[in-house]
Amino acid sequence: MTTVSAITETPSVALVTSIQRDVELAIDGLMAWLPNPEQVSSDQRRGIIARYSSVLEGNFIYWMTGAYLAVSADEARSNILENLHEEVRDSHPRMLRTFTLAANALPTDHDTMAVHEDLKKVRLFVGHLSGVPILVMMAFFEGFIQKFMAYLADLAAKQGSTEFEYTDVHGVCDIAHTAGLFNSLAAEMAINPPAAGTDLFEGMNLLRTLIQTMVEPSPAV
Repeated sequence: MTTVSAITETPSVALVTSIQRDVELAIDGLMAWLPNPEQVSSDQRRGIIARYSSVLEGNFIYWMTGAYLAVSADEARSNILENLHEEVRDSHPRMLRTFTLAANALPTDHDTMAVHEDLKKVRLFVGHLSGVPILVMMAFFEGFIQKFMAYLADLAAKQGSTEFEYTDVHGVCDIAHTAGLFNSLAAEMAINPPAAGTDLFEGMNLLRTLIQTMVEPSPAV
């Protein structure tokens, strides 16, 4: 479902609160949709971890960099830069690769192609450099990841892994990242509101579809 929020020239606190509520409902809905890990086969577990890794390892920093380039508010740029600094300083892609290898879920060509089309759409969206919709997308994603980490760790444990640095770190740090992105959204909307009729949830909906494909790819793939 695509939601388009009404835009006024001066975004109100109520509008930002409404956006945050819609994002949180989308996260809760996606979490409720996930298959029961007790009913997921070993091949399915491996595939979910592999496709997640194939998307996140090479794209998250690109998405966040796109958000940094797109926004104008000093608070938004500061929050995003802090996030990027942490990603690079602590080598989060290295954490993810270590986690993936320990779960015997290194992505194959098949895994990469399963998410190719939906990932392309998200990349193209980010390339539009539309500040507010990108912030909505990233707030959705950080909020989802924070809740998804326990699920992902459970899948890895069932694959025999004992390596959980990545899921432990992101299960904690993404709480602050999510809050920071909502603060950034409020700051950006105050000085650079999008045009009337803008679909604030375009990126979120594209990313939600990509996540669903990561978990349950099309049978035709």
